[in-house]
Amino acid sequence: MDKEQVFAKITQMLSERFNVDQAQITAETNFQNDLNADSIDMVEFELELEDDFGAEIPDEQAAQIQTVGQAVDYIVAQQK
Repeated sequence: MDKEQVFAKITQMLSERFNVDQAQITAETNFQNDLNADSIDMVEFELELEDDFGAEIPDEQAAQIQTVGQAVDYIVAQQK
């Protein structure tokens, strides 16, 4: 998957999980500030990312992923 495809898939997942319009989610969207995600939401989302993309996300890496763009970049980097 290229970066655009990963972004589209992640925004679709977030739209469903947080009940927001997919068009409102940008690369700068912050999980906690913009989507009101708590730590449980984030763990569940990380597990969903791992399942959907087959990527391992170590806890220390997951803690650094704060925005949609960072999540996309991480997934794309893991696929290479």
